[in-house]
Amino acid sequence: MLQVVCKKDYEEASRAAADLIAAQILLKPDCKIGLATGSTPVGAYAELVRKYEAGELDFSKVTTANLDEYKGLPGTHDQSYRYFMDSNLFDHVNIDKSRTFVPNGVEEDAVKACKDYDELLDREIGAFDIQLLGIGGDGHIGFNEPADAFCVNTQCIKLEEQTIRDNARLFFNGNLDEVPKEAYTMGIGFIMRSRKILIMATGPKKRDIVEKAFCGPVTPWVPASILQLHPDVVLLGDEAAISEKVRALGK
Repeated sequence: MLQVVCKKDYEEASRAAADLIAAQILLKPDCKIGLATGSTPVGAYAELVRKYEAGELDFSKVTTANLDEYKGLPGTHDQSYRYFMDSNLFDHVNIDKSRTFVPNGVEEDAVKACKDYDELLDREIGAFDIQLLGIGGDGHIGFNEPADAFCVNTQCIKLEEQTIRDNARLFFNGNLDEVPKEAYTMGIGFIMRSRKILIMATGPKKRDIVEKAFCGPVTPWVPASILQLHPDVVLLGDEAAISEKVRALGK
């Protein structure tokens, strides 16, 4: 079932996303949460930090795993996704960092890195209670890019040119040459195991792809379209990203 939540702007959408994640933590203090990076979830993470500082949340029993990491970047690199998570959330709440998992970006053997992460996810997570996602301009979730087939397991992805450009704009000081060209990303199979999926989309640039993902056919050329087959999805966005056609799906 798809629930569509449309808020006025990014700030309201971020607060609503944080409220959903906070509710999961309050309901099940030892819950398992799948996390995303990029610009979209930053506001939600800031709101979760605020809730923790206000004494409203306890992260001490929470386990998390992230969707992806750049191949070749150590967690100490200021553009790595481990660093992003530390800076935006983990360093500011009482989470046990030994229970926060990110693919190993410095493992050069791609087959081993992917196998190791799948084994870790099976052993430590099993299935997320809630998975937070963003959506790329081409419909990618995590770094699962458009392809001939949906990839079930963790994989090493050669990033599409548009993804590289988007990431250079958001990070790496706009320098295309500094953006890694490969990344390890959680497979769609594990994402789809999640009991609930929360996907965020904000801003006018996401409007067309959101409509394709949720109103068009299920196709690996729009990876997020697979979410149409999940039993519990919340699509949360702002008025700029969520068209009337999409809003009607959640009514």
